[in-house]
Order: sequence, then structure tokens, then C-alpha cells
Amino acid sequence: MLLCIDCGNTNTVFSLWDGTQFLGTWRTATDHRQTADQYFTWLSTLMAVRGIDAEITEAIISSTVPRVVFNLRVLCDRYFNCRPLVVGRPDCALPVAPRVDHGTTVGPDRLVNTVGGFDRHGGDLVVVDFGTATTFDVVDHDGAYIGGVIAPGVNTSLEALHMAAAALPHVDVTKPQSAIGTNTVACIQSGIYWGYVGLVEGIVGQIRLEHERPMSVIATGGLAPLFDQGTDIFDFVEDDLTMHGLVLINRYNRDIATA
Repeated sequence: MLLCIDCGNTNTVFSLWDGTQFLGTWRTATDHRQTADQYFTWLSTLMAVRGIDAEITEAIISSTVPRVVFNLRVLCDRYFNCRPLVVGRPDCALPVAPRVDHGTTVGPDRLVNTVGGFDRHGGDLVVVDFGTATTFDVVDHDGAYIGGVIAPGVNTSLEALHMAAAALPHVDVTKPQSAIGTNTVACIQSGIYWGYVGLVEGIVGQIRLEHERPMSVIATGGLAPLFDQGTDIFDFVEDDLTMHGLVLINRYNRDIATA
């Protein structure tokens, strides 16, 4: 059984892969103070609730928060007796190496999304990930990550607006009934929703101009289905793209080790 761990700035997601399907997926807030023992207690309890009694023999981690990785590695070593692969580390190989400026460190989540997107849809892709940051990952014809764009995330922008303008309330992200708001909450919701639709369409359009080949666009992340309602820019919406990429990278490294 493979344990896939995707640690983002806001949430950490654990998924169990049995070789053919994901048996369960669980989410917790990312906190570098969380110990290996706490992770195990939390995860084993949730597995028991689902009636999952499986032996974890492999693990792979993608983390944009370096301080969390140590305790996740201890979790895998202490409780599952396995050494996890960590995407971005030298001992974790990728099917195709990224082509970026020398010395540039690419976020592990972006590498994983690249692998998952290429496997499902081929090359010449833009992967738009709605997370703490809204990222645009450009995948070349052969599956290589060749760069992208980083913009503030939707909820990050909302929080910044609330903090900077004390008179403005904190609102939920939703698709407004009309662009013209008739109260403060509706005005903010419209600005965020249609503002990000415009941001995504504008950035994808510019990427397509520069790439000079037809490109498909994949949306992923928790808010992807919501923003898909406001634009036809997305060809696919994938809710498990990162986990799929982790499964593929783990399989690739296992095949190298046994070759």
C-alpha cells in the first residue's frame, strides 16, 4: 500500500493507493509543530473509521513547507518502516527533468502536477492550480516543466483585502449572481470571482501566445470547479491530479530501483 502525502501551505492531504485506486483521502491543517505521533494517531483513527485495515509499505511526499518534512519522514520510518521518497530531493527521479534557469528550485507541487497532467492529457499543457497561490505550470510537448506563473491565491487575496481595509468584511468565495454588486459583500465577491476569471483567462492567453503551439488547460485545486462555472478556458478539471502525479513518480522510481 502506498501512502501519498501532499503538504501545502494551508492543508496537508494524505491518500492511500492500493495499486488500482485510492481507498481514502484525508486532510489536515499544515502545522510544522505536528509530531509524527500525532500524525499517526490522527491517520490511523480515520482509517479505522473507514474500515481500512491496510499495511502501508511505501510512501511519497510532496511538500512546499520544508519544516514539515522531517516529522512526516519520521512518521513513515517509525510507524510504517519505510523511507519515503521526497519530491525535489536528489534521490527522487522525475520521468522528464524540468527545463528552467540554472539554479532555480521548482516547487514540488508543480513538478507533481506536471507529471500527472502529462500522463493524462499529453504535452503542451497549462496546469492552473487554485491553492494558497494560484499557479500556472507550463508543460512542454515531451512532459517537461518549462516554467510558469505565480499569482496570489484567491483566499490569500481575500485575507489581504480584509486586513488592509478594516471596514471591509471577510467574505466567502462564491460565484455572484451578477457582476454589479448592490451591497458590500456582493461587490467584494464579484471583484474576487470575476477578477480571478479575468486573471486566469488573461494569463493563459498570454502563455498560449508565447508557446506558439495549441495548448490544453487543466484546472486543479479546491476552487477549480467553482471557477470553471465562470469561464470556458478549462478543457479539464481534475480533483486528484497531484495525488495521481505522486503515484506515477513513486512507480517511476520503483521501476528504476528494480531495473
